Amino acid sequence: MAITSANQLELLQTAEAVAREKQIDPGLVVEAMEESLARAAKSRYGSEMDIRVKIDRKTGRATFTRVRTVVSEDELENYQSELTVEQAADIIKHERPRVATSRVTVTRIPHFEEGEEPPEAITLEVNRFQVKSAQPGDSTVMPEIGDEIVDEVPPVELGRIAAQSAKQVILQKVREAEREKQYEEFRDRVGTIINVLVKREEYGNIIVELNPGEGVLRRNEKIGREAYRPGDRIRVFIKDVRREPRGPQIFLSRTAPEFMAELFKMEVPEIYEGIIEIKAVARDPGSRAKIAVISYDNSIDPVGACVGMRGSRVQAVVGELQGEKIDIIPWNEDMPTFLVNALQPAEVSKVVFDEDSERIEVVVPEEQLSLAIGRRGQNVRLASQLTGLDIDILTEEEESKRRQAEFEARTKLFMDTLDLDEFFAQLLVAEGFTNLEEVAYVDQGELLVIDGVDEGTAEELQARARDYLEAQAREAVERARALGAEDSLIGFPGLTPQMVEALAKDDVKTLEDFATCADWELAGGWTTDGDGNRVKDEGILESFEMSLEEAQELVMTARVALGWVDPEEVAAQEAAAAEEAGAEA
Repeated sequence: MAITSANQLELLQTAEAVAREKQIDPGLVVEAMEESLARAAKSRYGSEMDIRVKIDRKTGRATFTRVRTVVSEDELENYQSELTVEQAADIIKHERPRVATSRVTVTRIPHFEEGEEPPEAITLEVNRFQVKSAQPGDSTVMPEIGDEIVDEVPPVELGRIAAQSAKQVILQKVREAEREKQYEEFRDRVGTIINVLVKREEYGNIIVELNPGEGVLRRNEKIGREAYRPGDRIRVFIKDVRREPRGPQIFLSRTAPEFMAELFKMEVPEIYEGIIEIKAVARDPGSRAKIAVISYDNSIDPVGACVGMRGSRVQAVVGELQGEKIDIIPWNEDMPTFLVNALQPAEVSKVVFDEDSERIEVVVPEEQLSLAIGRRGQNVRLASQLTGLDIDILTEEEESKRRQAEFEARTKLFMDTLDLDEFFAQLLVAEGFTNLEEVAYVDQGELLVIDGVDEGTAEELQARARDYLEAQAREAVERARALGAEDSLIGFPGLTPQMVEALAKDDVKTLEDFATCADWELAGGWTTDGDGNRVKDEGILESFEMSLEEAQELVMTARVALGWVDPEEVAAQEAAAAEEAGAEA
């Protein structure tokens, strides 16, 4: 097929027809045609040539041009698409090519009034593409490195193979345009619910029609044992949209917690309007779920609004989720109070919250234990997901036994270290003293409130406690030195001799070693494994009740002392962090 006047307009008509059918920009189809024609021309004139094709958007006329770039003599590699400055000048002298340049120098003189001294001219480099038609022997058009010599070449005759290749290029470009359109359309819809038509099932995964394109509802994203037939219309949540070599992949879900939140937003006008907010959602898809809500209008009950008249609103969500039971819980900023609500319908006797380790201990009556844990641990697991805390559930009897064991252990500690009888040691524990440091360094007035303790007794108690602690410190220093701990670490402020001994046992023996530690290596922490379970990381100094903040401050102080960090930079970072925290508050 030759590009003649008879079929020039057919190019544009074909482009418009394909664009209408695929719902894409006609310009993309024309660009694909230009690329396909250029590829066919290269097969005719030579693959090393830079052949370009431009189709006029009005007449459909295809112009074939050969482009050669002006380069320095040292950089000349491809003689078909590159040429030197001398060769370009020779062509301009004898032929009539077009010289294309992207470097245009413009000299402009600013305006000035008559009688004023003319200001200096301003020279500007304009970054635009300019084509100059050169006449033979024209010395005003001088080639420079980076210019392009453009020659028009005769149109090519497209044979069967070339026409097939052109067709493949056009189809490929059209597919890429369709994929890009699909990606752009669904990228901004991540986190929303859409209605889709089931097309087929592949290895347990459901392929749905999205118009344009297809989406995948994976087997593990279906609720329970949901089964669908081709032609079924279902609601799905757009979980993720990714660009991949085979085209954009749109991942759908019916098990995501966000799916339930979006369903409630559709059923409860107060949530859609922002009067009620969903703070957290935890799901065991197809079985049970918990959703925490809060109302910003005191006259509206968030739980009642989500339940609806005679349960109409929540039942609509339950029906969509294949009968999944839903507990609607009022949100509370106080975490223990919120946890008590989250463990409903179980009754809670007491809650002990450890903020540092993000663990919470719940005490329930014996008869409420199975209800609090739930079938196969479902209730406590959902409550843990909802609050983001690790929950330990104890019965009142178990908690009593544990408290008794702690009382006895502390009593024995005071008896052995302070040489006290059992009754006096029990008095100390009953008053809230848990370790020797509290006895040694507490204000003496707190000891005097104990029955039978006068000033002399209080002084004797504190002296014994201090002597014991000092002896323990000396022994710990000796053991740390025996393990190889250096004085730079032993004398570092903030570390006790026992801490230095623990560090030395873990092969942290110098201040440099200590400065390379991460805060979680010292204080411990929690990480999440591949199965989504929280795993405890034991810290070297965790037994000394060191927090992450304290560990971070100690490590940073060590780095400053070693000159690794500029103290002014640290101060600036802390000030910026404090300012950001204040802005968020």
